[in-house]
Amino acid sequence: MALKKLRPTSPGQRFRIAPAFDEITASTPEKSLLAPLKNSGGRNNSGKMSNRYIGGGHKAKYRIIDFKRDKAGVPATVKTIEYDPNRTARIALLQYADGEKRYIIAPAGLAVGASVVSGSGVAPEVGNSLPLREIPLGTIVHNIELMPGGGAAMARSAGTYAQLVAREDKYATLKLPSGEMRMVLVTCMATVGTVSNGDHMNVRLGKAGRNRWLGRRPRVRGVAMNPVDHPMGGGEGKSSGGHPRSRNGIFAKGQKTRNKNKYSENLIVSRKGKK
Repeated sequence: MALKKLRPTSPGQRFRIAPAFDEITASTPEKSLLAPLKNSGGRNNSGKMSNRYIGGGHKAKYRIIDFKRDKAGVPATVKTIEYDPNRTARIALLQYADGEKRYIIAPAGLAVGASVVSGSGVAPEVGNSLPLREIPLGTIVHNIELMPGGGAAMARSAGTYAQLVAREDKYATLKLPSGEMRMVLVTCMATVGTVSNGDHMNVRLGKAGRNRWLGRRPRVRGVAMNPVDHPMGGGEGKSSGGHPRSRNGIFAKGQKTRNKNKYSENLIVSRKGKK
């Protein structure tokens, strides 16, 4: 993916760094793979706000993505590479030999006309999905399952990937984008390659209005609030507000928030950030 720097014809364009969309080959999605998407505005089922700073945004439809890649042994041809308003990565429309169409997360380097296949015994090439027990050590993978048959759960956003570093008994060890080393069952599926749109992290929106189009409302700093609204609120002038924390009092820097009784605790070999 390429980025483009626009000419400063307006204040909103001056600092904008926009995606070039060079890899996009179709402007209209496959109608049979669309589903309605209702916006919540950050409200829960009783209508109360449970998540702040969400609301508005452009209307979008959900693209049904095949995260399971369970059509084993049937080759598919890449028909289009498309933009998905619901995720940072690009998506690819596959047409299988039997005529069925499905969307997948497009890996970097996958082009229109390429052939991909999933299942046991397939070659570990970009776009192919196969069990971790059959992927060579050192291979870069994405769309990794946590439970066999449960569908991809890890390394799905733009530019992310994991590396298969070891395999022992019924577990494979993966190095995740965060630096964490984690064991996953060798019967879980993973797709070879890196997720597309790796330059997404370098995009600059240029103006607040573009954030509103994405459904993000203005975020208010805790120190700008009153003491009744936030633990860091109040004080005369620009008070620092004490230790950075959330509105619930959870410290923002250093405090562990992961549940030590989580089922996957014993599958983590080393934590993120550890050397």
